[in-house]
Amino acid sequence: MSELPTGSSTPTVLRIILARRLKELRLARDVSLKAASKALGTGELTVRRIENAQVGLKTLYVKELLRLYEVPADEAAEFLEMAERANQPGWWHPFRDALPTWFRAYVSLESGARLLRTYEPHYVTGILQTRDYSRAVMRAGFPNEPEDELERRVDIRLRRQDLLERPERPTIWVVMEETSLRRVVGGPEVMRGQIEHLLEAMDLPELTIRVLPLGAGPHTAAAGHFTYFRFDEPELQDIVYTEGLTSASYLDEPEDVTTHLEAHIRASRLAHQHLPDLRGYLERLHKEYGG
Repeated sequence: MSELPTGSSTPTVLRIILARRLKELRLARDVSLKAASKALGTGELTVRRIENAQVGLKTLYVKELLRLYEVPADEAAEFLEMAERANQPGWWHPFRDALPTWFRAYVSLESGARLLRTYEPHYVTGILQTRDYSRAVMRAGFPNEPEDELERRVDIRLRRQDLLERPERPTIWVVMEETSLRRVVGGPEVMRGQIEHLLEAMDLPELTIRVLPLGAGPHTAAAGHFTYFRFDEPELQDIVYTEGLTSASYLDEPEDVTTHLEAHIRASRLAHQHLPDLRGYLERLHKEYGG
């Protein structure tokens, strides 16, 4: 299970990658934690926290470590330039108080991934929700939340959708259960707007939507919501996020990742087999909701 930082200083994906590179450099040069910490004039815990991306990449520390690991000057300069960018807070930083601690790493991974595969059994997946639909979902999940705080949560969810419009947008593959479209959230009018939004989203490049009809039967992905992340950088292995009511897990063991990836692929194929004309289905569903 991956131990991604989830506190108030949740790192960007770039910071995670650079931290892991520092660890790889240390191990490649056969430098002990004790020797690295001595070079920095700190304790071993500080080096561990740097390598686990639990703290920012201080320029003086990074310079000294790169010198200790005998990194060539041109490579060191490039590393330091990337470290400066990695220390810049992610877009979600101002909203961190409205994000559960266990979800902050998700937003960072989502922002930096090249490929996302999501399975959603209960609701329309977050990055495809309308504001009205999202507000109704949030209200059900946080029944006692003040209205202004609830609206901040909705703003965060909608801000995450910016990745759909980026010039270098990731490839996104969404599989939802038919239940997520049959569950009336916010009333028929809200559902009509949500269905219209999905119909428009189907035309977005790099986005694939599949819906598993109830008649498709059981399948291996049905255990619960998960998202699979893949990255361009080889230093960051594939990661799977699974979610519970009050916590989440980040899995990076190859067996766990492969199991979830294969489950998603099977569910997607099953959905297309049983519901090949998704646009036609959504148009009929829109009419059922009064459209």
